[in-house]
Amino acid sequence: MSAVGADAVPPLLFDWGPPRRRSLAVIGFISASAILHAFCFYLFQIVYPPSVALLPPPARVALITPDSDATRSLLRWVDAEDPALASATHRPPEARLRALPKIQHIPSYLVEEPKLKPIPPLAPDTRAPSSQPPGPVPVTRRATPAATGPAPTRVLFSEELAGLGKAVLPAQHFAAMSNESPQSARFRIGVDLRGGIHFCFPINSSGDPALDEQARRQLVLTRFSQAPTTTQTDDQSLIWGIATFEWGNDVSHPQPAATPTP
Repeated sequence: MSAVGADAVPPLLFDWGPPRRRSLAVIGFISASAILHAFCFYLFQIVYPPSVALLPPPARVALITPDSDATRSLLRWVDAEDPALASATHRPPEARLRALPKIQHIPSYLVEEPKLKPIPPLAPDTRAPSSQPPGPVPVTRRATPAATGPAPTRVLFSEELAGLGKAVLPAQHFAAMSNESPQSARFRIGVDLRGGIHFCFPINSSGDPALDEQARRQLVLTRFSQAPTTTQTDDQSLIWGIATFEWGNDVSHPQPAATPTP
């Protein structure tokens, strides 16, 4: 018993035997059903056609007759909107039935000769000619205004700085970065005890940063002829005021670049 049990092969988990033949019953039923459906279609649609046949609807023609108010209004609207009547020329009812024939125009001078007026007698003028004969009206031309003279740039100081005397400004040439007219530039300045400007702060710009910097540099180098008095400097060491630059025509503007000739 032990020897036979040792030589026996354990069964496998899956059955690896040859596949069984599939039954052809399903394929036979499907084929029989298709043949039966085809036979029924041939029998009921071709051999015995349906006895009821739907004919197309007959053609209808609608006539508009003046039997009602709606149709009469429609007919009147069709007559009024007829393009043939609108483009045709109708004779007005008040015109004559028979038109007059066209007659060629005959001028009156062919029927009756016009009477000519007699020539006036020749009377020579024996008067002396005038020393001022009539002539063209003198034209007075407007005098051309003289060219505007040079207007240098001015620096105006506020009333707080009126007691410091005359301001000595250094000579400086102003050059703008654009061709636009600059606006007045204002600076708040602080004058020390020696008459020099110690602080300079811009209040509003002229529209040109280069002119603002040149104006600030000129104010920094400005000196007043009189130093502040002791009464003015008892409470503070600086006198504050406002300096305004009014630009003249001495400001130079950049020249346009010359176009190279081909």
